Amino acid sequence: MICRMKRMLWICGLMAGLMARAAVKTEVVTYKEGDTTLEGFVAYDDAVKGPRPGIVVVHQWTGLGEYEKKRARMLAELGYVAFCADIYGQGVRASNPGEAGKLAGKYKGDRALLRRRVQAALAQLRTFPQVNTGKVAAIGYCFGGTTVLELARSGADLAGVVSFHGGLSTPTPEDAKNIKARVLALHGADDPFVPAPEVADFQKEMREAGVDWQFVAYGGAVHSFTDFGATGAMAGAKYNAKADARSWEAMKTFFADLFR
Repeated sequence: MICRMKRMLWICGLMAGLMARAAVKTEVVTYKEGDTTLEGFVAYDDAVKGPRPGIVVVHQWTGLGEYEKKRARMLAELGYVAFCADIYGQGVRASNPGEAGKLAGKYKGDRALLRRRVQAALAQLRTFPQVNTGKVAAIGYCFGGTTVLELARSGADLAGVVSFHGGLSTPTPEDAKNIKARVLALHGADDPFVPAPEVADFQKEMREAGVDWQFVAYGGAVHSFTDFGATGAMAGAKYNAKADARSWEAMKTFFADLFR
């Protein structure tokens, strides 16, 4: 009898877990920045009642893909509305590092355009009825980390930004005075693409502007340490399970403080 009851409890727990996962709704969303059509992706838990915090998720240098969509689902499972931004435009995606470098370089070289594209995503996030428009934040990976920092530097009205192994430099460090958001930068301590001088300049920029900022470096981690698909084939970019888990927990703690 006891064994049967335990089995029934286990089955009930499994079914509850499956139902919870099934409650996450996703949708491809087209929106505009000027005359450019962009194609984003929204995820939220349909079982959660009432408005909740919203998070913009900004993609890596290849463009919006399955990686960012998975992160959006993970955020939805935590109770957030997650909207994946499309910086490059509908149908514009890189298929190799050469293409990715050119695409990312275009926007890194035109920070005004980069800011407009991510601001359009932030505006789109606020249109979803599930979102508490007074509680929004943004996260980004690699190129996306650079992007959310630029969003903050633009003076955007949001609670916080989180950069995962993002580039930290900017051509206009004086714009840090515009930052209203809290800033969390999660960094691979051995990232060859974001070396120590760039880190030092970023910290100086944040400090001098009086920003509410945090910087966490993960020992042994290089670039792309959260990217499940980063095998190390590109030198200096490799997944690190410990740094991935620790940085996700750091983000969760940051959001819990932001939205309490």
